[in-house]
Amino acid sequence: MTVADELPETPEETEEPIKQRKNGLYPGVSDELAENMKSGWADTELHGLEPIPQAERTAARRAALSARFPGERLVIPAGNLKTRSNDTDYPFRASVEYAYLTGNQTEDGVLVLEPTSLPDGTNGHEATIYLLPRSDRENGEFWLDGHGELWVGRRHSLTEAEQLYGIPASDVRELPAKLKEATGPVRVVRGHDTGLEGALTDKVTAERDEELRVFLSEARLVKDEFEIGELQKAVDSTVRGFEDVVKVLDKAEATSERYIEGTFFLRARVEGNDVGYGSICAAGPHACTLHWVRNDGPVRAGDLLLLDAGVETHTLYTADVTRTLPVNGTYSEIQRKIYDAVYEAQEAGIAAVRPGAKYRDFHDAAQRVLAEKLVGWGLVEGPVERVLELGLQRRWTLHGTGHMLGMDVHDCAAARTETYVDGTLEPGMVLTVEPGLYFQADDLTVPEEYRGIGVRIEDDILVTEDGSRNLSAGLPRRSDEVEAWMASLKG
Repeated sequence: MTVADELPETPEETEEPIKQRKNGLYPGVSDELAENMKSGWADTELHGLEPIPQAERTAARRAALSARFPGERLVIPAGNLKTRSNDTDYPFRASVEYAYLTGNQTEDGVLVLEPTSLPDGTNGHEATIYLLPRSDRENGEFWLDGHGELWVGRRHSLTEAEQLYGIPASDVRELPAKLKEATGPVRVVRGHDTGLEGALTDKVTAERDEELRVFLSEARLVKDEFEIGELQKAVDSTVRGFEDVVKVLDKAEATSERYIEGTFFLRARVEGNDVGYGSICAAGPHACTLHWVRNDGPVRAGDLLLLDAGVETHTLYTADVTRTLPVNGTYSEIQRKIYDAVYEAQEAGIAAVRPGAKYRDFHDAAQRVLAEKLVGWGLVEGPVERVLELGLQRRWTLHGTGHMLGMDVHDCAAARTETYVDGTLEPGMVLTVEPGLYFQADDLTVPEEYRGIGVRIEDDILVTEDGSRNLSAGLPRRSDEVEAWMASLKG
């Protein structure tokens, strides 16, 4: 990869000398070349663009936000590129809050809701989306700036953006000065744009900004029809990704867990935006490490593969599915015993997901089953009520049984405890149910045959009006069905 040899001082016309890259091959730009590059380019403005599919939804979300904070200026940034090393950046992903309210995913973008009085005399807001406009052809930005369009690709004009997102658009480079001059109460979503936060440092408080973040997190607890459709797309692609992996397990055996990671990633990039989180491709005892993302270990026949992965759609909604598969296609006796226990616990957890139930109910139901199994196997002293009261089962169950799912894999994380963990399930909520048992390779409290076996089964569950729906039901869960499914794919 290369970067531009010369960069203008600013994206606007300037009389200052062009800043050159150290060790660049060209000492400068001749007047003749600079003049030549200004002309001879076709008009590429796009006309008659249709609004993005979720434009009506994002408008309703902004209206709800406006109603919650009348009379206050609200600033929601997309975030900036982050340096990976020297002059290379990580792939950009817009902040969830910004994408949720706009549908836009452009780096450096900012949504601002300016307080205003509505015609009926009530308080409201005027929304503006601040973006970088098309690269300037006059000052050479488009070919000299490392982020000019000849280097990183065309971006939408402000007029195009207005058509797509249904929000008036302005040049984001003008925003810091506007915010510095702003008066009245201001709130900003922190952690995404340090430059923007610097412009507001004397106008905001951490406590007030956290209230904004919490509100936007809780607003996502119940998904609308568009969001549910996107989550189903993510799950459907994820199911195909799991099928891809099963078909190449022989190649993974010849290489490593990375072959599995790469295989699933291909599906995610072809059908979606990316993976929703680092894929966990944990074979053998690595399955006992909850977030094993190194994916550099061996894949051996006779071991289990715990695959926890999810495709993220182009609109940034992610699936989160786990299956624990026998590499050779058949569970051993001890593997099946542990797997079936986790399956039974998951069945109990899913059965507890319904409107009006407490959020904690599905976790408690699954943990009870696992505690009963551990007591029955003689691994912990009963009775079961004592085990649950003291949390003794957690030596082998380790984690909670699920979480909210959406634009973040652990969605709505900033929500208040009383509305999330201590809350009540409602139709439209989407959550995971994912019990597990993990017997560490060095755990001397269990028989040797258990050691190094980790099992987790995870599905994405939509709360419906009369119960729940398993969005990931396209993947088999019961041990005999898993074996038959794997045999059909390998055959």
